[in-house]
Amino acid sequence: MNQPVSSSLQSKDIQYQLHPYTNARLHQEVGPLIIERGEGVYVYDEQGKGYIEAMSGLWSVALGFSNQRLIAAAEKQLHTLPFYHLFSHKSHQPSIELAEKLVQMAPVPMSKVFFTNSGSEANDTVVKMVWYMNNAMGRPAKKKFISRVNGYHGITVASASLTGLPVNQRGFDLPLPGFLHVGCPHHYRHALPGETEEQFADRLAAELEQKILSEGPETIAAFIGEPVMGAGGVIVPPRTYWEKIQRICKRYDILVIADEVICGFGRTGNMFGSQTFDIQPDIMVLSKQLSSSYQPLAAILINEQVFQGIADQSHSLGTLGHGFTGSGHPVATAVALENLKIIEEENLVEHAAEMGKLLHKGLHQFADHPLVGEIRGCGLIAAVELVADRTTKAPFQSLGTLGKHMAARAQEHGMISRAMGDALAFCPPLIVQEAEIGLILQRFAQALDDTAQLIR
Repeated sequence: MNQPVSSSLQSKDIQYQLHPYTNARLHQEVGPLIIERGEGVYVYDEQGKGYIEAMSGLWSVALGFSNQRLIAAAEKQLHTLPFYHLFSHKSHQPSIELAEKLVQMAPVPMSKVFFTNSGSEANDTVVKMVWYMNNAMGRPAKKKFISRVNGYHGITVASASLTGLPVNQRGFDLPLPGFLHVGCPHHYRHALPGETEEQFADRLAAELEQKILSEGPETIAAFIGEPVMGAGGVIVPPRTYWEKIQRICKRYDILVIADEVICGFGRTGNMFGSQTFDIQPDIMVLSKQLSSSYQPLAAILINEQVFQGIADQSHSLGTLGHGFTGSGHPVATAVALENLKIIEEENLVEHAAEMGKLLHKGLHQFADHPLVGEIRGCGLIAAVELVADRTTKAPFQSLGTLGKHMAARAQEHGMISRAMGDALAFCPPLIVQEAEIGLILQRFAQALDDTAQLIR
């Protein structure tokens, strides 16, 4: 746990900053952990203590910290064209080249790319685009979105309505009307006794179809999902899930949107999570590892059908009345281009798949530990769910107590992870090496021992 406030920087932080995803009252007591610098898979606080960043920051620093090629790409672009916009028929070389690259990389045919600054903005934009398209196609009632309980799609008013996590909706008067949620595809938690993964997938598909029929297929515009749920607990879908979900969507002319913000660019062992789970999306949303988060950037890829509807509507109305000052920012897109070159040149997708095998093999050494309920993940992303009772899967005290304690103990031992309820997540940079996987496992073991002491 963070120590009581001591440094002048901590005091200034408390005085002047309101932090995201933070208990503001508790923060006034404990203050922040101030990270001063980063190198490779490590970050260092103001006292010089090093931490292995087992979460890639926020699922996002694919190439680790202080990659000199990314820094040079940003510097070169700052000297050439530090800013320009894409409004009113304007453009610039980095955004054009990145759009071309992403369309070429896409696992299914895509037509156009629209840039935003974050995944939240991108999903918010997707909602508007789909409404806009359906208006152009004479389908003004086809506006509702279906997502999943525990899914995460962002925190703007619209994207937080897509999100299925209570923490992002309580107190905000969300979700908005027209944003519907179906069950979380977590077999360990939600399968019936004796229900196989395929049977569980059948039941979830039937639930989706019933939701569509009860609302009216003519009112449902799109289904959005992460190939693997991230912030909801690293939830890997049951076998045949995506096949059955897509079949239902196709039956009722419902767009499929793949939120690849966490899964994209190697995280699941393929370039895209859609490839890992054979998803054929109409729209893809990309961010985080797109630029290794060295610059804020997200991209929406749309297929030809979606583009034609948007283009027709913009022609009818005179313009597409949507965009951001930083859409396709030249520095961000230049960094992203270099980032993708490095991922390809250094075969980091294949490397991440190999490192993921080591991580999962190592974590399964703890499968019989009395506090470990489930070990799950895919590629170089994993989670360990802690329970007080392995038979009943019951949490210790209130939900989240164990996870919060263990994440704090891991930090004390020099590893930054993240607790999602009682699940501890692992999402190290794609560049992580075998020795560093070993260090992650060692520090996890130390934190697990400490947490077992809490129970005793």
